[in-house]
Amino acid sequence: MTPRPLARALAVTITLSILLTLTLIAAVATGAEPIDLSRAWRGVPPDRDIVVALRLPRALLGALVGACLASAGLALQALLRNPLADPFVLGVSGGAALGATLFAALGTVLGVASTAGFSPVAVAAFAGALAAALGVYALGRVGGRLVPERALLVGVVFNAFASAVITGIKISVSPSRAQTLLSWLVGSLGYERPTALLVAAAFSAAGIFTMMILAGRMNLLALGEEGAAAVGVDVPRTRGALFLAASLVTGAAVSLAGLVGFVGLLVPHAARLILGPDHRSLVPACALGGAAALVLADTGARLLFRSLGTEPPVGVVTALLGGPLFLWLLARQQEKT
Repeated sequence: MTPRPLARALAVTITLSILLTLTLIAAVATGAEPIDLSRAWRGVPPDRDIVVALRLPRALLGALVGACLASAGLALQALLRNPLADPFVLGVSGGAALGATLFAALGTVLGVASTAGFSPVAVAAFAGALAAALGVYALGRVGGRLVPERALLVGVVFNAFASAVITGIKISVSPSRAQTLLSWLVGSLGYERPTALLVAAAFSAAGIFTMMILAGRMNLLALGEEGAAAVGVDVPRTRGALFLAASLVTGAAVSLAGLVGFVGLLVPHAARLILGPDHRSLVPACALGGAAALVLADTGARLLFRSLGTEPPVGVVTALLGGPLFLWLLARQQEKT
């Protein structure tokens, strides 16, 4: 990057880091139950218990999921050369949803996982996401090379199949399980144990780090397959690595929070309007921006409890806010062109 774009990218990264810090503080400090942060810092209950056991883990989970979804959306848009691609187009979400739904129907088959600090639903969802990603990758290859259009088609078909199976299961399980499943399917942040957060963070860090390493090649993929190959990019290997990295972080996010929409679509578009098309600055910006956006959305969802008497899932909040905001960003982008 030249000095001016580098300085702008650095300024945006620092700004987003500060914004993420402020959103995390706001998420910890606000909620249905008023607390005193100074008392919590001194370890005085119940303020300390509310912060340490409830609000801080949930805020960190929101930051993790938001970073995963936004960075995966950016990678898939580069891989497919389609600005409307998001983390759920390649069947990973369908696999995760199907895994969680099958667990809801089968009951406590995976109950042993909870003793190790993992939610059984998260284990089933991640297993489903991983299986779907491997299946799409295998079926999306022609002559040993991943073909983005073929992989996209396989993912869309699998998502439709998974949706049909999920609908059939929902009408066959008990109302209580169906309600729990519905809440997960629309996207919600819960209170995962530290072990689950650490493992998910490790998977997510590996995927996002891979994207950062491949950021320069993502720029070249925008030239098209022939153009990228002409400048020395191993296109098949790069596509495969990006696909697996995006699937990994999407699977980690969906297994913990369900199907939270618009973050992976909206944040990359907003970042491009500010930073331009260079993925070397877009990858960290999307990760930080996605984390801050989802933490802020979840904080708003929790605050709605005071007036509504119930807490809407964060996926509902991101959809209500993300739809109009995405249309506005499209209009702004059209004005610039």
